[in-house]
Amino acid sequence: AVHEGQVVSAQELTVLLQPLFTQNSRNLILFLQDRLSIDDFTYFSEFYGNKNPFQNVQEILQSSPSSLVLPAVECKATRYLLSALQQSGDWNLTNVTTLNFSQLEMNASNPNLLVVQLQPLASDLKEISVLEAIAENDKIIGRVTMDLQEQGINFSVIYTAMRPSRISRRTGVVAELRRQLMASEEEDILSYPPLNVTTGNYSCILFYASNFSLKANSSVLIDLTNATFLTQNVDISASECSDSNTTLSLKYAKPVNGISSLEIRFLMTNKFYEVSARKWSTLDAVEIVQDGEKFAKFNVSGISAPAEYSFHCQLVGTSNRYPARLVPSNNEAKNWDVFISELQIQGFNIINNQFSYASDCTGFFTSGIWMGLVTSIILLWILTYGIHMIMQLTTNSRFDDPKGPALSVPQAE
Repeated sequence: AVHEGQVVSAQELTVLLQPLFTQNSRNLILFLQDRLSIDDFTYFSEFYGNKNPFQNVQEILQSSPSSLVLPAVECKATRYLLSALQQSGDWNLTNVTTLNFSQLEMNASNPNLLVVQLQPLASDLKEISVLEAIAENDKIIGRVTMDLQEQGINFSVIYTAMRPSRISRRTGVVAELRRQLMASEEEDILSYPPLNVTTGNYSCILFYASNFSLKANSSVLIDLTNATFLTQNVDISASECSDSNTTLSLKYAKPVNGISSLEIRFLMTNKFYEVSARKWSTLDAVEIVQDGEKFAKFNVSGISAPAEYSFHCQLVGTSNRYPARLVPSNNEAKNWDVFISELQIQGFNIINNQFSYASDCTGFFTSGIWMGLVTSIILLWILTYGIHMIMQLTTNSRFDDPKGPALSVPQAE
């Protein structure tokens, strides 16, 4: 029994899932999404009529002999669970980041852990687009489970996310929980440690993102979040560090079907600027090399910070709506769409293997502030004009006497 407002901790989650690890058939399928909340199941089902984006999930819950639904789980619990499973050494770990599961095979004689990284629900998308993404993820869940059932494999399924998609707005006991969640929201976002590139015993590059995804030719989605930060199935040996130039090289082997190798390079420089009389670190370009042949280059707009700081931005990518943009500089780059959420990167002056104070991409004068200023100026102008017109009003200095002749006012007056 889970009480209202209770948030299941990592230790409690391990105890609740203990039967999965002690049963004879230890085949576990972990469907991992970037954002998910228990309210999503009712919100999207109620507001979109006949469209049920969680159809396969609900059918699995109804048909399975036993099920467990946890409304609220700590953000770090998922990372703790995944790390504990990987370190146990008994599991045959398989990471799946492609939408093609036709060649999925499992050896039922050994314990299997299948981690399926579902496509992200970008925070800048409209609700209808989020609905479509959830429905697509539900189809993936149904496809994987159906394939395993056809193979006659007994398995258990966990469907969870790295962080919540919404915060409860209920009153009472949950109101206090909501305040605690909002106070620690920034801390919960960092649900896994950043990627650390070291030179000797010192860190020279730190890189973090809550979602790191690419889309090739507007059709093939490549989610690199899990491979980069959770399983760290990425080669960073080609990265280079110096006092003036730093290159973060991320190499992936077969990220999806049809791509044998993929390398992503972040090129950063550290220069002294006379106008500000200090050094600034800038991300000058992002390069994508597919299969060692196709080369795409993006110029970067709006990513810079003082040399002693790290850089943070909520949304970075190729979309015009993002505050920090990646602008294609050659024809090959036009075939790629890049989406990075909660980006934080530092390539210089790293102390104690931790991010320094972050310089955010959001400027002081946001669009809301500009709208408020313009509205205030218009209202102030109307008030000034009204006061000016009132001050121009004059009263008569002479009046008619009913006992005397009529008052005659010359035209000049």
